[in-house]
Amino acid sequence: MIKLRLYFRLLRLLAVIGLGALLAGVISVAERIVKHDLMSTRQRLTRWFMARLSAALPFRVRVSGRLPETPMMWVSNHISWTDIPLLGMLAPLSFLSKAEVRSWPVAGWLAQKAGTLFIRRGAGDSTVLNQQLSRHLQQSRNLLMFPEGTTTDGQAVRTFHGRLLSSAIDSSVALQPVAIRYLRNGKRDEIAPFIGDDDMLSHLLRLFRSDRAEVEIQLLTPIASHDLNRNALARQAQTAITAALFGSNLAPATSDSELEAA
Repeated sequence: MIKLRLYFRLLRLLAVIGLGALLAGVISVAERIVKHDLMSTRQRLTRWFMARLSAALPFRVRVSGRLPETPMMWVSNHISWTDIPLLGMLAPLSFLSKAEVRSWPVAGWLAQKAGTLFIRRGAGDSTVLNQQLSRHLQQSRNLLMFPEGTTTDGQAVRTFHGRLLSSAIDSSVALQPVAIRYLRNGKRDEIAPFIGDDDMLSHLLRLFRSDRAEVEIQLLTPIASHDLNRNALARQAQTAITAALFGSNLAPATSDSELEAA
């Protein structure tokens, strides 16, 4: 029975990835025909694709909070690659990712076609990248980044790095803090985190063999970027997310939705 469930889930995932590859190919051809960037269309199609990808993952998802009505820079704690589809289904988003993802088979190509912006850690190109991010935000496009710079096991929130938050300040765009948590039988999920020397195939098999886990996503109160420097902005976002995940007073929910995956 477990093997049948595993095969079904993997086949469903492959079907969704195939659909994503088809969409990516279509948008690439369309951009060549019209000879200009179709980022807004990419973001809408990416959100539609992420919703299908999230539905193929073995999670029950509960979202609390209010979706922002204006474009913002989204910042979130980071636990697994699954954070990306789970957050990407909530709004039209572009993503900021480490450069290594670009080389991942299939996933890297799909990420690039979705409009992901890649950063080389320690490459000293933050000024150029901040300018690129500022242009993106100034065009009224949402952007999601993980300021911890790496994934964690979910036991704590690491220090948020502020150097790439300058683009939010320069663009007068607010931050949308997001807290994401994975639970299994009411406790911290030890299967969902994608950390250390883990590889994608092993993680997929381990995840898809398991029963469904719970995912809680909290959309917290936006943080205005004016009158703050990048480090103060990073500290405020980190404090808000840490309090939502581990503090006694959680942010109140203004809306709820629940999604179930097979």
